[in-house]
Amino acid sequence: MRLDLSNYINLERIPQKYYKPENDFEEYNLSRYEKMPLSIFEQAEAASIEIANDLVKQLKKSQSENKPFVIGVPGGSSPIYVFQELVRQHKEEGVSFKNVIVFNIYEFYPVPEPSLTSLYSIREMFLNHVDIDPENVHSIDPSIEKDLIASKCEEFEQTLHSFGGMDYLLLGLGSKGNISFNMPGSNLHSQTRLVILDGDSRRDIASRYDTLEKVPVSAITMGMADLMAAKKIALMAWGEQKAESIEKMIEGGVTEAVPASVLQTHPDAEAYVDLDAAHFLTRLSKPWLVTNCDWTNKLIRRAIVWLCDVVKKPILKLTNKDYNENGLSELVALYGSAYNVNIKIFNDLQHTITGWPGGKPNADDTNRPERAAPYPKRVIIFSPHPDDDVISMGGTFQRLVNQGHDVHVAYQTSGNIAVGDEEVIRYASVFKHFLKEFDADNVKAKEQTNEILKFLMKDKAGDDIDTSEVRYLKGRIRREEAMSAVRYVGIPASNVHYLDLPFYETGKVKKDPISIKDVEIVKDLIESIKPHQIYVAGDLADPHGTHKVCLDAILAAIDVLKTEEWYSDCRVWMYRGAWAEWEIDHIEMAVPISPEELRSKRNSILRHQSQMESAPFLGDDERLFWQRSEERNRATADMYDKLGLASYEAIEAFVEYKPIG
Repeated sequence: MRLDLSNYINLERIPQKYYKPENDFEEYNLSRYEKMPLSIFEQAEAASIEIANDLVKQLKKSQSENKPFVIGVPGGSSPIYVFQELVRQHKEEGVSFKNVIVFNIYEFYPVPEPSLTSLYSIREMFLNHVDIDPENVHSIDPSIEKDLIASKCEEFEQTLHSFGGMDYLLLGLGSKGNISFNMPGSNLHSQTRLVILDGDSRRDIASRYDTLEKVPVSAITMGMADLMAAKKIALMAWGEQKAESIEKMIEGGVTEAVPASVLQTHPDAEAYVDLDAAHFLTRLSKPWLVTNCDWTNKLIRRAIVWLCDVVKKPILKLTNKDYNENGLSELVALYGSAYNVNIKIFNDLQHTITGWPGGKPNADDTNRPERAAPYPKRVIIFSPHPDDDVISMGGTFQRLVNQGHDVHVAYQTSGNIAVGDEEVIRYASVFKHFLKEFDADNVKAKEQTNEILKFLMKDKAGDDIDTSEVRYLKGRIRREEAMSAVRYVGIPASNVHYLDLPFYETGKVKKDPISIKDVEIVKDLIESIKPHQIYVAGDLADPHGTHKVCLDAILAAIDVLKTEEWYSDCRVWMYRGAWAEWEIDHIEMAVPISPEELRSKRNSILRHQSQMESAPFLGDDERLFWQRSEERNRATADMYDKLGLASYEAIEAFVEYKPIG
């Protein structure tokens, strides 16, 4: 059973020639805008194996010369696959790390418990599984007194210099273009020091903590001078959330505003990225500027949308001159005139728009994104948390119900960790007074209620896991909010399914890996309904990764069921909205939302009161979820309007998922 299928979602098959050129001439053309060596891989795993192989090659060279091999390593998620490959080579191929000296390039300060340190994660992923002498591991103790930090930083640097600096440095890339915790504005000559973490940096590491408030406010980081003194540097960047930083680092100038850009000046530094992280690089996002293109429908659409933005014209007003002056003369030659291209793309985009997301019965569906038959359709909307359904596709949800389809919603997780303690205190206090007024003799209920209040108001320390009773109440709050929202939308309680997938129920932010048990729960539900449509969250920018795990569970179930006869009449639509929105060149179904429907969607979202101002995981975006959702929906509608299509109040967008063969 394949449990990582979301990693293989490719909205547009990118020709290999764009990132694996066949010769030096093509490499020169493709890298025209790039200012440092770059290797692009389809998957992070393949890139990580390449890095690990290179590191081992350098390691063996040092061993042959009977020299120590000094490496700098980060914690976090970026080096996971590199560490896995190094451990594999140690266990299966006998690679020894006895001559390796390790420096932890950053450490959080202060840290509430040892298991939350950067060094702990490095040990768990790598050090505990190879033959590195513990005496050869160097890191700054995050429990030291504040007045000792400066001297310990100096001592750490002196130790590093005594070995002649780093032979090999592994670096991750932060959301602000930072390397280690050298944030924008860091001086090129900076040394190991204590730094205050800004909001973006804290959000980058928030997945390891219960709430953003518990994330350390500072860190001790190796400075730019020591990082740049490393003999060889491998920078890793995985996922779409790193794409913007990679573009600035690789194609922008050297600037303190993007600290990683200084790697352009290093004599032996290379960036290793996956396709998602490389998304905004010119060779992938605008290949017509650097090479001859394999013109697919989606690439043509992207090029035209880009051209409209450059010349500030709608599609149908583009001229031959606009195409020729902006690197798109190929399209004019291919289609004969700008007019022919314009009509093609205008119609293509026009055909994505539908007010009938379940298909319009008894209508010609030739140019519609969904089939007219069967009608009505059985529909499952999968929601990772108990509010993602209405946040991301609340307008479409309402349309499907109003248009007579048999709509089911499945909440994959309880969402209990995203309920603040004060919410439980409020409900428990109400219940306590209810008991006093109407059931004063219920001693057991009163005792349990008092225990809950005592735990939350007096006994609970900062990092204590909630009791089972508290977790139950938090989950119950979210269930009732979800039920209130679906009642508002208009589906019966019998069509609401709470899956409570086991991977989520740890009581902590850190979840268990996805398992076959999770998949079976999802599979059983799909099999019992045999839907004609399935809606899933394709928003993988969720900072805590729950959306991705939930999606992987669904895709694994679909992978098993795709050969069933009934599945041949089923389509899977991916929505976004909670954290990001689909780019217009990928949209395959666009559902217009009227002003009245948008207000109705807002009312559905507002049923989730625990996720308003007091929700633990709102992040640094000060807008509430209903505000984020509305602004994204309006922005999508605005894009369609600027391209010369119909003007709507808002649009919810979808992309079809087709199972991997």
